[in-house]
Amino acid sequence: MNNRALLKPIIVLAAVIVAYANSVRGEFQFSDYNVIVSNPAVHSWEGWLETARHVGIRPLLKLTYTLCWISGLGVSGFHLFNIAVHGVSSLLVYLLAGEFGEGCLGRERQEEVSNIALGTALLFALHPVHTEAVTYVCGRSSSLSAMFFLGSLLAYVRGVGTQKRLWYFVVSPLLFVAAVAAKEVAVTLPLALMLWDLTGGRRTWKKALADQSVHWVVLLLLMAVILTHPRYLALLLFSSELRGIHDNMINQINGIGYLLSRLVFVNNLNIDPDLPLVSRMTPVMWGKLALLAGVVGAALCARRSRPWLLFGVVWFFLVLTPSNSIFARLDLVNERHLYLADVGPFLSLGCEIDRLYQRRVAWRGMIFGGAGVVFSLLLLFTVLRNNDYRSEISLWESTTRQSPRKARAFNNLGCAYELANMGDRAAVSYAKALQLDPWHENARINLERLKGQRNAPSLREMDR
Repeated sequence: MNNRALLKPIIVLAAVIVAYANSVRGEFQFSDYNVIVSNPAVHSWEGWLETARHVGIRPLLKLTYTLCWISGLGVSGFHLFNIAVHGVSSLLVYLLAGEFGEGCLGRERQEEVSNIALGTALLFALHPVHTEAVTYVCGRSSSLSAMFFLGSLLAYVRGVGTQKRLWYFVVSPLLFVAAVAAKEVAVTLPLALMLWDLTGGRRTWKKALADQSVHWVVLLLLMAVILTHPRYLALLLFSSELRGIHDNMINQINGIGYLLSRLVFVNNLNIDPDLPLVSRMTPVMWGKLALLAGVVGAALCARRSRPWLLFGVVWFFLVLTPSNSIFARLDLVNERHLYLADVGPFLSLGCEIDRLYQRRVAWRGMIFGGAGVVFSLLLLFTVLRNNDYRSEISLWESTTRQSPRKARAFNNLGCAYELANMGDRAAVSYAKALQLDPWHENARINLERLKGQRNAPSLREMDR
């Protein structure tokens, strides 16, 4: 690779470093205390081995927690690791976008392919919606799994392209296992491979299935493990008791709409969004569903002339399926779910902008300048959002502004104030939580303890 070819990947890495440099000073937040700080299972190699042997849930993710904990770098070490993961993922997006561009446009149009790759990678590297997966330490489950997911996809694409079976029969499946060992939602990878082959690869499904045979065997084995593991069975039981499939599917219309809106409204990010639960379809809900169906329909109609649109739309919904479909979660959605899902829409947008750039010569200066403004704004909002994570107080103050009717947010803000010896403010926050939800047990216990009426530990509420 010559120096000119190295320039664009260097730009992508530099963008990641500049955007997330201030995240290193952030503190542990939210579930970090339950999962890492107060969890001896990730404080030593012995603890990790014991947990991996008997629990077996996300062992690779927990291995990275142990590595960071024993490094002696403190919370900064966790942040540096997360930034490194995001940097690698951004480079993988750059390489994959280039491969997709070549599949659609041909190898002879390298300038266009290079522009698509750079634009897509910068959108991914700089978009502030990724701060929850990068700056929030426990958000690593999404970013780490995505890194191996993208790495597996790239190994498959490069292996098929060069007919090196080692890459698509061995390396790619191993990376697939690593992705699932970091977070279970990566089980969609074989379907993503098929989507790639049918859109960017332009291959028949029979030929694609033959090359993906190992991945599908691995998927069956992984599903057998997941569906027979006691911990996963307990989670599935909890999910079924939380909301029925019908109600959860209805609510996911709101949830997916919220996630899509975060790609545009980058100044209103929220670690604990307050989405009201509904039990029936309303005219507004039907309108949202019709809009989503219209997007899918438009992509299908343009599948031959603009295959990247179909890829982007199907990728988005496919990647979200494990976390945002029939399985109910305590939190309807989290912004970190977009970390891998938005690769498809970003690639589609990159292809569309390049198409316009190539066809409208007179507009090139305006398009180039507009892209520069957009990337600068994304960088700015990422830096500002990282700043919210500098302390528990700043994060939960930001959250209560975005979710002014959510009791959990005010309870957690009260805990942050209390730990900072700001008792009066803590009492006000606990009282606000009880005002919003009189049955909020954690807020009641915290307020009573603060007033000296009960000797109970401070309670944070964790996400799921």
